[in-house]
Amino acid sequence: MAALERIAAAARAAGAQVLEGEPMRLHTSFKIGGPAELFITAASAASAAGIAGLCEREELPFLAIGNGSNLLVSDAGVKGVILRLAGDPSGIALQGTELICSAGVQLSAACGAAHDGSLTGLEFAYGIPGTVGGAVFMNAGAYGGEMKDIVVRAEHIGRQSAGAFEGPDLCFGYRRSAYTGSGLIITKVRFRLRRGDAGAIESRMRLLLQRRREKQPLDYPSAGSVFKRPEGRYAGALIEGCGLKGASEGAAMVSEKHAGFIINTGGATCADVRKLIERIQNEVLRQTGVALECEIRIL
Repeated sequence: MAALERIAAAARAAGAQVLEGEPMRLHTSFKIGGPAELFITAASAASAAGIAGLCEREELPFLAIGNGSNLLVSDAGVKGVILRLAGDPSGIALQGTELICSAGVQLSAACGAAHDGSLTGLEFAYGIPGTVGGAVFMNAGAYGGEMKDIVVRAEHIGRQSAGAFEGPDLCFGYRRSAYTGSGLIITKVRFRLRRGDAGAIESRMRLLLQRRREKQPLDYPSAGSVFKRPEGRYAGALIEGCGLKGASEGAAMVSEKHAGFIINTGGATCADVRKLIERIQNEVLRQTGVALECEIRIL
C-alpha cells in the first residue's frame, strides 16, 4: 500500500473526512488553486496529531490550514496532505474574563461568544474571514487591534508531542508569531478580555463590519490585504498613487474599491495573481523606492 493510501486509511479510521484530488479553489477565499493529493479534515486535535505524525513517518509533506483566507495556491495543486481541523461550534468556553476556543472555530463565532458573555476586546476581529488558529498564526489585526493584544496562551501539536506557548513565548510581531514557519499546528487558544456592556460591544461590531463593507471589495473573492504595511506608509495608498488601481492580469485585478486588495473577477488563476503581484511590486519600487512584501502565503 502506498504512503498516501495508508494515510487516507488511517485518517478515515480516526473519523476524519478524506478527499482525494480535492480542488483547493473550494477551500480558499481567493477561489483559486489546483488539486490537493489528499485533503483531510480532522474531527479533533488528537486526530490531527495522529495524522500529522503519520505524515512525518511516511516522509510526506503536509500543511495545516484554517479557512484558506490568506492563501494563494498553485494552479498545479499541492503535493502531499492538506490538513484542516474541523470547526466545532461547541469548542468555545468562557472562564471569567477569558475566552477559550478550539483553533478551528470561526472568528465570527468567537466574537459572538465574547459578546454573549459581555466581554470586550475582540470586536476588531469581527468580519475577518478566518479561524481562530489562522488568526493567531499570522497575528491578524484590524482597526487598532491585533491578536497579540488579547491572546495569552496557544496550545499546539508538533513533531514529537503537544505543547503550548504563553506570553512572550508567542513572539507576536507584525503578521507573524512563534508559529510562523514552525511546522506546529495550533489546537486551542486562550483570549484574555475585559468586562464590557453587551450593547456597546454589539454596536462596535456592527460599526466595524459596516466599515469593512464600505471600504473593502467583499463582493469578490480575494485573500485580503496582499502586502504588508511598509513602515510609516500604507500599501494601498502607494499602489493607488502609482496609478495601479484597476490594473489587471487575466481575471486578477487590483480592486478599484481598495488598492491593497487583488480580486478574482471570475476564473483568475494563481499565475494571473502572481503576475499582477510582481507588476505591482516592480512599479511601486520604481516610482517610490518602497519594496512591498507579500502578506499572503503562496503555495
